[in-house]
Amino acid sequence: MNQRKLFGTDGIRGIANQYPLDPETMVKLGKAIAAVLLKEKKKHKPRIVIGKDTRLSGYLIEYSLAAGLVSMGVDVYLMGTLPTPGVAYLTRSMRMDFGVVISASHNAYEDNGVKIFSADGHKLSDDLENEIERMVLDGFEERVADVSSLGKSFRINDHVGRYTVFLKSCFPADYSLDGFKIGLDCANGAAYQVGSQPFHELGAEVVVRGVSPSGKNINSGFGSLFPEVVRELVLEHNLDIGISLDGDADRVVLVDENGLILDGDQILAICAIDLKERGLLKRDTVVATVMSNYGLEKTLSPHGIKVVRTAVGDRYVIEEMKSGGYNFGGEQSGHIVFGDWATTGDGLMTALMVLAIVCRKNKKLSELVEGFVRVPQTLLNVKVDRKIPFEQIKNYSETISKIEKSLMGQGRLLVRYSGTENKVRILVECEDDVFCEKAAAEIARVFENASF
Repeated sequence: MNQRKLFGTDGIRGIANQYPLDPETMVKLGKAIAAVLLKEKKKHKPRIVIGKDTRLSGYLIEYSLAAGLVSMGVDVYLMGTLPTPGVAYLTRSMRMDFGVVISASHNAYEDNGVKIFSADGHKLSDDLENEIERMVLDGFEERVADVSSLGKSFRINDHVGRYTVFLKSCFPADYSLDGFKIGLDCANGAAYQVGSQPFHELGAEVVVRGVSPSGKNINSGFGSLFPEVVRELVLEHNLDIGISLDGDADRVVLVDENGLILDGDQILAICAIDLKERGLLKRDTVVATVMSNYGLEKTLSPHGIKVVRTAVGDRYVIEEMKSGGYNFGGEQSGHIVFGDWATTGDGLMTALMVLAIVCRKNKKLSELVEGFVRVPQTLLNVKVDRKIPFEQIKNYSETISKIEKSLMGQGRLLVRYSGTENKVRILVECEDDVFCEKAAAEIARVFENASF
């Protein structure tokens, strides 16, 4: 169980304008981030870039953080709306000391969050997050800048163009998307401006949805949580591929020309096989999480590709990639990380990489996914008031023991709390889909009947 009070598995999350995402705490957070940078005694004035998605509360958090940073003598570069991977990229390319993303990813607009990248574009280490958290919660000796040493705030206006150029550089120069018809759903989120740009500039015809953000409609009926939107688009307009992003565009769900929805596992398989065939898959290994379907192993094994599993969360995938010397991994949810190109999951990059495979092999997307063998899997999410240890929940241990005995080692059972929401996630996987559904429902009832 994570004992930290501010930072979770994906930064700080909460309801906007309530603790810890209230203005006062965000000013403290800005000061704490600045204090960590100032301790390093750099030759230059520390610089931080801040990007955000389209949530109404993004302005409140953005300006509160900036106020805290500037008051300590740190320069702040505000780029407005840009996908999370775009902020990670610009943190590196603009040689910033830190990058900050204000987003709650696939959550509803009432939620928001703060995620911090180090200078190399990777998520901040646990040690630095712990230090910042301690400063925010316990206070510290604030050496605010004198008037002559205050930081400055700059507005970046070419961020969409910079990120578009980078995305296009990931697509082979000897191919184009001339003649391709693409459906794109941007979830009324961070990709609403940049999303169609690289596809248009590479020659494709793009039909878009989810590009009218109101500040309150991010992820609402659009995006990767609702892939049927882009599926209907593909079928209605006879498109070659559908691309559905989440609110901060770090994950993607694809739809083939026949309307089949492809999740992260199928995308991992397609890309891993291509990388292996071209001699580019380091250690012939894909990094996935415990949530990925066992079908991933069954599909990749004949190609000589191994699967290494981690805890749920793209940060754990990336940590394993770094420590194990791997260059490709991702999650069933659609976070796909191309380690030779990026430091985090990138939905637009992933779509371009898959389209490059379509061009390279001269095959339709449906043909690329034909060999994927999926094992029946049931996943349920149950809301809880708080996250108490499982062993303290009545009937939990007995229920789990009974189901594991029934599986007899021929399937998988996983129960875990979400790292970003007050939910318990229940996964049952085996060859009998009816058993999966019944077992997952039985575990769900344990939590629904529990006293929290």
